[in-house]
Amino acid sequence: MGLRLSLAVTTALLGLGLLGALTAQWLGLPLPFLLGALLATAPMAICAQARLPSGYRFPESLRLPFIALIGALIGAQVTPELLGGLPDLLPSLLAILVFVLLAQGGNYLIFRRLGGYDAATAFFAGAPGGLIESIALGQAAGATQPTLIAQQFLRIILVITLVPLGLSLWLGAPLGSADGMILSPHAPSVRMYPLAAVILGLGLFAGRALKLPAWQLTGALLVSAGFALLGAPLALPNALMLLAQLVVGCALGMRFAGLTLRSLRRCLWLSLVSLGFMFALGAGLAALLLPATGETFETLFITFAPGGVNEMALVALSLNANPAFVTLHHILRILFTVLLLGALSKRLFKAPPPQ
Repeated sequence: MGLRLSLAVTTALLGLGLLGALTAQWLGLPLPFLLGALLATAPMAICAQARLPSGYRFPESLRLPFIALIGALIGAQVTPELLGGLPDLLPSLLAILVFVLLAQGGNYLIFRRLGGYDAATAFFAGAPGGLIESIALGQAAGATQPTLIAQQFLRIILVITLVPLGLSLWLGAPLGSADGMILSPHAPSVRMYPLAAVILGLGLFAGRALKLPAWQLTGALLVSAGFALLGAPLALPNALMLLAQLVVGCALGMRFAGLTLRSLRRCLWLSLVSLGFMFALGAGLAALLLPATGETFETLFITFAPGGVNEMALVALSLNANPAFVTLHHILRILFTVLLLGALSKRLFKAPPPQ
């Protein structure tokens, strides 16, 4: 496909996503530029796939800088006080490990018994993190790829949709730009743009080179945190965060390409059962941690919500729910999950013979 055609399709999708975002904002939905863009583009990916150019994929080169931007804004909120309190995080970090173990076991039973999936597909579909890693390891173990991909993407997309909606009902007000919250704690200035370019460039390079979990976000987060600790925290206009939500939402919506409505319905109800189990598990652990952490229940609940790091970071930023705390725990959730999958997959599953 030519570059010009790909650019035209991407521009049209972003326009469709913007229309969805503005509609969601008018309706008062939480994180309207993220959810509105996702809900506007997902039907296009499912129902109008044949009308898209052959081989088209939403460009990763467009998504990556905005993911890094989210990480950079989170890193800007790292303070010496936060680092000094790391020993106090031991209870919540141990709870993340407990969450991963229980979620993996419970999800396996849900997908194996209720869904009737084969063992490999049920095991990797039930991973509460590590989307790319679980799909890659599942493929090596002989899991059914379309089903595995659908379940993993639905886990992230449903969490992104349900958590902000649920918290908005819980708090009695919408999250994100729908209620005008300020996402940057510092005053933006012109000199911040060169600083942002340096942070994003260094962050993306370091994240990939060091093979960090969720490297697109965590590399920029660490670089930005370093600048913040040196007295130069990044601050940018909130319009850039809205643009980041729009791009990420469109990219997620297009992940539904290739799914049929029949397979999607089956995967959807199993995902809802799985998420109901994980939400209950996360809420229970959050309630237990309230006395030990000093954080609010909402912050702790977001900490255990098994969505993508990037999207949960957006939710935390919108709620002003200690986004650095939330992001640290989500990175560890993914790291624990990937280590668990890697350790058990070689013991439990043998790679299928080459065809």
